[in-house]
Amino acid sequence: MDACRSRLACAIPARGRRTPVESPPAAGRLSLRIIPASLRLAGLARLCGATGGGVEPFDAASFEAERLRLDAEARRSMAEVSSRVAAEEGAVDGEDPRAWKWRIRKRIWDLMERENIARDPRPVHHRIPNFAGAATAASMMAELDEFRRAGCVKVNPDSPQKQVRFLTLSGGKKLLTPQPRLRTGFFSILDAGMVASGAINEACTSVGVAKYGRAIGLDEKLKVDLIVIGSVAVDPKTGARLGKGEGFAELEYGMLRYMGAIDDSTMIITSVHDKQLVDDIPVEKLLVHDVPVDIVCTPTQIIYTNTTIPKPQGIYWEKLSPEKLGQICILRELKSRIEQETGQKLPCGPSEKLPPTAQRAQRNRRYQRRNQK
Repeated sequence: MDACRSRLACAIPARGRRTPVESPPAAGRLSLRIIPASLRLAGLARLCGATGGGVEPFDAASFEAERLRLDAEARRSMAEVSSRVAAEEGAVDGEDPRAWKWRIRKRIWDLMERENIARDPRPVHHRIPNFAGAATAASMMAELDEFRRAGCVKVNPDSPQKQVRFLTLSGGKKLLTPQPRLRTGFFSILDAGMVASGAINEACTSVGVAKYGRAIGLDEKLKVDLIVIGSVAVDPKTGARLGKGEGFAELEYGMLRYMGAIDDSTMIITSVHDKQLVDDIPVEKLLVHDVPVDIVCTPTQIIYTNTTIPKPQGIYWEKLSPEKLGQICILRELKSRIEQETGQKLPCGPSEKLPPTAQRAQRNRRYQRRNQK
């Protein structure tokens, strides 16, 4: 894992920071040694529809309908991947290298439904699962010194963290939250001064964020003091974490690193049910972009993981599939501008569309060998 994590050739660090990298492993692979401080992304948010200023009134019903459509589409896609992984179980040569993650996710989702600790929206499969006691876990988080000291908190938009968003705003802090699946923009920022006290609860929903928040771009001058991240499963002894499988938490983290809004010292907290705590996430199989957590809050306990898992340093373009890149305008624009600035083409990760079994086995062996170097 250490060798894998040291390969930052495709990470985009904070502006102007020099990052030593290895030589490209094959012809045509790009090794970025310096990202110039002069690289500017002015107008990127405007091009992606990430800034406001339009004269048309906000249509909450249309926004929510589109959000739900995209959510259903994404969950169908994840269900297909999960089904393929299950069908291949035991076929070592043909197994997707991510199969172990899907097995743990399914076990936790099944358990939460079976023991009725899941809460709406249900079923919790292919979601960051809402759970009984989520508000209690949020209240315990709010008592942490790390939360109290924070002036700006980045919180994921999922249901179990809604109370965290409420406590952030009602506590007079700035709330930074991603726009749904980064499809319509980037991040939105809210603070108590932007929202009437009676509307804070609404402002904690996806519709409310779009209605009351201010959309920002990658050139925003911002310091994030604390990150709250959703999880499907987390190991409290190592800080290893699994999300729902889409990779947006990793992309959001990488872009905040690029902006210089966070660094290795920025604490990462997750809130989960006690039944989501696991001990079988293999740290040695984590990838360079996987985000660990420093603190775990459950309805019954606070756990400091003292994680030693390195935090990602930026966006790892060689891990980013063409399909994911095609979904997210702000990433495409960022990639295009970096390529124009450097005069070199950034690499791209493997496709998420699974080829026939024989080709998939061959591709997976190449993937595993590359990440063992």
